Amino acid sequence: MGTRSSIQFLETALRSTSPFALSYTDPDQKWLIRKHLLSLLQDFPNLTLSSNTFIHNNGDCVNLLYGSGLLHVSNSTPSIQMTIWIHENYPYAPPMVFVSSNFQYPIRHHPLVESSAGATTSSYLKTWTFPRCNLVDLVKNLVKLFSYCHPYVYSHNSSFTHPSYLSKTEALDRLVVDLYGDMVALHAKNNEKMEEISELQVEMEKRADVATSILLGLEHERENLKGSVTKLTEEADKLVNWLRANDQVYLEATIGEKIEEAFEDVDKDSKLVIDCLAEDRSIEDLLYALDEALEKRIVTFDVYIRQVRVLAREQFFKRAEAIKLRGSYILHWPKN
Repeated sequence: MGTRSSIQFLETALRSTSPFALSYTDPDQKWLIRKHLLSLLQDFPNLTLSSNTFIHNNGDCVNLLYGSGLLHVSNSTPSIQMTIWIHENYPYAPPMVFVSSNFQYPIRHHPLVESSAGATTSSYLKTWTFPRCNLVDLVKNLVKLFSYCHPYVYSHNSSFTHPSYLSKTEALDRLVVDLYGDMVALHAKNNEKMEEISELQVEMEKRADVATSILLGLEHERENLKGSVTKLTEEADKLVNWLRANDQVYLEATIGEKIEEAFEDVDKDSKLVIDCLAEDRSIEDLLYALDEALEKRIVTFDVYIRQVRVLAREQFFKRAEAIKLRGSYILHWPKN
C-alpha cells in the first residue's frame, strides 16, 4: 500500500460508523491521530497503515489502527520489521510497539525487546507525555537505539564508532542503552534470586507446616497417653482397694479349710498313721535339737547318749506301728 493509498484508508477508517468501527470516539482525538500518522508516513514512507482487533493483557478487545513495515537503521544492519499500534486513548497513552522476527533474523536477548512477543519498550515510551511526545520522534528514537543495539541476531564485522566521534546526543543515547541493558540484566538476576528465595520460603513454610502437624500429633498422643495412664491408675487403685478389702478375708476364711481338707482323715486307721508320722517327725526334730545342744556344750555327752537311746527306741516303735497299720504298703521315710 503506497502513501496515497494509506491516506485514503486512514480517511475512510476514521469516518466509519459500522459495527467494526475503530475504538476512537472523540472527534478531536481522531483529528490528532490523523495528523500524527500523516507526519509519520511522510518521514517513514516504508510504513503502511491498517486496522485490526487488538487484545490487551487484561483481555479487552479493541479495534485499532496500526502502522507496519521495515524500519531501516543503517546500511550495515538488516532492516527491522516493526508494528506500531495506536492506543485507543492516544495521544495521552503511548502506542504499543512490536518487533517481528523471521526465520533469517531471530530476536536476540535485548534490553528493550522481549524475545517471545517482540514487545518493545524504551525510556521515550515510559516517559510518554502529550504534547511533548509524538509518533515521529518515537520512531526516530527507536532508530537511534537500534543502531547502537540491534534487536536481531545476525553476522556482522562492524564495530561501534569510538565515543569520541559521536555527538553528545548520540553518546547519551548509547549510554542510555548500555545502562538500560545493565539494568535489565541486573533486574533479571535479582528476579532470579527473588524466585529462588520465594521457592525456599515456600519450602520452609511447607516444612514448618509439617513440623507443626507432627508436634500437634505428638501433643495429642501425649494427652491421650496421659488420659490412659490416669484411667489405668484409677482402675489399679480400685483393684488394690478391692483386694485389701476382700482378699484377706477370703484367705483367712479358706486357708484353714484348705489345710484341713488336705490332711483330712477318712477313717480310724488313716488317723493312726498320720499320728505316728507326726510323732516320728517330732522325735526327729528333738534329736536334731540334741545334736545342736551337744555341739554348743549345753548338755553333757552322758545326758545326750541317754536321751538319744530313749528317743531312738520310741521312734522305732512309732515307725513299726505305722508299718503295721498300713499293711503291705511300704512307707517312704525321709532320709536323716
